[in-house]
Amino acid sequence: MKQIKINEKDNVAVMLDGELSGHKIALNDIKKGENIIKYGYPIGHATEDIKKGDHVHTHNIKTNLSGVLEYKYEPQRNEIPKTEKRTFMGYRRANGKVGIRNEIWIVNTVGCVNKTSEIAREANKLYGDMCDGVFNYVHPFGCSQLGDDQKMTQNVLKGLVNHPNAAGVLVMGLGCENNNISVFKTVLGKVDENRVKFMSTQDFDDEIGEGLRLIGELAEYAKNQKREECDMSELVVGLKCGGSDGFSGLTANPLIGRFSDKLINKGGSTVLTEVPEMFGAETILMNRCVNEEVFDKTVSLINDFKDYFTSHNQVVYENPSPGNKKGGITTLEDKSLGCVQKSGSADVEDVIEIGGSVTRKGLNLLTGPGNDIVAVTNLTASGCHLILFSTGRGTPVGAPVPTVKIATNTNLAKRKPHWIDFNAGEIINGVDLADELFEYVIEVANGKQTNNEKNGYKEISIFKDGVVL
Repeated sequence: MKQIKINEKDNVAVMLDGELSGHKIALNDIKKGENIIKYGYPIGHATEDIKKGDHVHTHNIKTNLSGVLEYKYEPQRNEIPKTEKRTFMGYRRANGKVGIRNEIWIVNTVGCVNKTSEIAREANKLYGDMCDGVFNYVHPFGCSQLGDDQKMTQNVLKGLVNHPNAAGVLVMGLGCENNNISVFKTVLGKVDENRVKFMSTQDFDDEIGEGLRLIGELAEYAKNQKREECDMSELVVGLKCGGSDGFSGLTANPLIGRFSDKLINKGGSTVLTEVPEMFGAETILMNRCVNEEVFDKTVSLINDFKDYFTSHNQVVYENPSPGNKKGGITTLEDKSLGCVQKSGSADVEDVIEIGGSVTRKGLNLLTGPGNDIVAVTNLTASGCHLILFSTGRGTPVGAPVPTVKIATNTNLAKRKPHWIDFNAGEIINGVDLADELFEYVIEVANGKQTNNEKNGYKEISIFKDGVVL
């Protein structure tokens, strides 16, 4: 059977075929208590003596992770030199921001109007040829929330309203909710009245008719938006993985990392999220922080999320899902070390809170959980124009923005062509796909639809941590 040793320090290899494809086997005898090394770092320790050639997995490995830690800044900077410029065809908005889609979004202030916005989305039949489509985004929140929990909802919704992929936005409310339109306007601040319309459904006898009328006005505004040449430095790309397997850290995630470096080479920005999937690999990111201020923010990013776990009486290391484990991922360190491959080698320029937006070019870290639909929502709200989403098990989930599904293995790409946009599986055979992925992303930025767009998989889920009245 074929196998691959990822790093010269490793004492396990990954099987490339057979029943244990994606799983680990011991390269030498490993004593009980000794660290299991993969990617050149410990992914846990042996719970029993392991013989050379043995299967190394949940039955004989345990995590090394514990609670909140203290960290020391030991810079390992890797400044990436700028290369020749590249461009894409985007929409330059009135505020100077650039979008890669010309859509109309219905953003609900509260879950009570979810069905109303769904009905109003029928406006797509009337106005869809004047824009790239009319879409509504439902969620269950916006009322009976308190304090920071409500602020979380408001900040995520603010990020959606301000997103440049939306040529026009209808903010739809009920009227009596905590996050009513008058309150939400104070969070939004000044908006372009041509681009953003507001409607409280309690104020109109025929709320559907009023919604359709306002969407018609937005469509008239959107149809005058035209694509123009934009520099790649304007592009912001989210980095995400889900339904991972033992090949995620070997193929798709390193490929995404190479893309990230290429985009940053040209002045662009990328955003890495999924904080629990940094546990065990966090020092790699911390030591790449551009300065001590960003290092301190990264330490808080990690330890605050560990505190979130422990405040709910949950251990910080319980993460790999049944699907992850079936695919060969054993511990959270195993998953995290594969996950951070998506960050490439660039310096970490900034850390962003949920609902915050990218303000510094380059690699950014975004707080938030690994949950797929919550994470892609957070990435969208931070201003990502599109998301590169690696998967080994497969998933149809999609964000409001183009969500490029990258298969870690060729078998998945062949079985699920209606989910998968790009196959990274051939990397295991030595094929270099970095330039091909970069050109594919430019095509998507220019308007090429991803499978989540073709199939209508465009949803949101807002992170919640608080009391409901």
